[in-house]
Amino acid sequence: MSQQNASTNPESQTPSHGARDIVLAFSGGLDTSFCVPYLKERGWNVHTVFADTGGVDAEERAFIEQRAAELGVASHVTVDGGPAIWEGFVKPFVWAGEGYQSQYPLLVSDRYLIVDAALKRCNELGTKAIAHGCTGMGNDQVRFDLAVKALGDYEIVAPIREIQKEHTEVRAYEQKYLEDRGFGVRAKQKAYTINENLLGLTMSGGEIDRWQAPGEGAIGWCKPRSEWPTQPLRVKIGFVNGEAVTLDGQKIEGHAMLAKLNGLFAQYGVGRGLYTGDTTIGLKGRIIFEAPGLTALLAAHRALEEAVLSKQQNRFKPEVARKWVELVYEGFFHDPLKTDLEAFLQSSQSTVNGEVTLETQGGNVTAVAIDSRHILNAKGATYAQAADWGVAEAEGFIKLFGMSSTLWAEVNRKG
Repeated sequence: MSQQNASTNPESQTPSHGARDIVLAFSGGLDTSFCVPYLKERGWNVHTVFADTGGVDAEERAFIEQRAAELGVASHVTVDGGPAIWEGFVKPFVWAGEGYQSQYPLLVSDRYLIVDAALKRCNELGTKAIAHGCTGMGNDQVRFDLAVKALGDYEIVAPIREIQKEHTEVRAYEQKYLEDRGFGVRAKQKAYTINENLLGLTMSGGEIDRWQAPGEGAIGWCKPRSEWPTQPLRVKIGFVNGEAVTLDGQKIEGHAMLAKLNGLFAQYGVGRGLYTGDTTIGLKGRIIFEAPGLTALLAAHRALEEAVLSKQQNRFKPEVARKWVELVYEGFFHDPLKTDLEAFLQSSQSTVNGEVTLETQGGNVTAVAIDSRHILNAKGATYAQAADWGVAEAEGFIKLFGMSSTLWAEVNRKG
């Protein structure tokens, strides 16, 4: 289509007047691979950006760059997103300490950092057009679109949403579209939708979507029970103001620590779950998730917090955490309320300092030892063992503390 006849609809699949360059957030998977020829055939010069937020090795990273070249992009950029995802997501998430619906550890929150990288490339190229490979059924489209809208006046192009207007079997259509143009499709991509990054791995599609038991092919990082090592694993994580900064006594950058923890705890099957949740758009979403490193970090951080925060802090903080998690899950990464909540979370971390020893024999991870000068120990008392107050004081406390409940029982027993 010529520029003169191009639509000015922000979500059109054809270029707006004077803006033929478009930046595509690219992963090399089925959806984003499909987007390249689809956009090119509609007149766009496609520039791909892969934000490497972890979860891929050097071989996979090379494959993604080769895939972009094979598909004929105008340019390709790979961005190291590890430090950004640690600073922008992992730190406040660990401070919060809650999964979505008490289970899911927000493993695709790298989407917000991917948007940042793609928009930076847009600005370098002088274009306001950005594309993504999100479907019209999932949560990622909400995260991408709301993040883009919060950061500037950009045109959003979503090819997968467009083809859903005419095709119900979207993945099959994408596969045929690519194969008809001579581009291969990986066998695993035909069966499952797989997302991997520094935070962990998610897998959906196939029998998972059909509410059936995961098949033999639904294998991620975590080893099955039959392959767990026989010797228990112990690691020690050191925290300063709630941020993990040392591993077994050695200072290490956050993103490097998380990658290391992923490798260690995945060998023991830690952090794998099968989860059904309420999606942003109202559907039920069922996925396998694996987050060995985050699971270990959360276990260590929570154990330390429980020992050093006050009773009222430990009671109230989960309420703030749940709201923060909901905002991030539903796409409100740049909402001012999220910033406000993070100010509280950061304030709560001033005494979360010390070392926590974690142990796993497989499947679960436990904090077995805590060392901190901030532990709220009473010098003369130990729970269920010793006290530095008298019996009369204990009885008086119980009487006053339970006064309302006791009175209700007395009154209502009398009829």
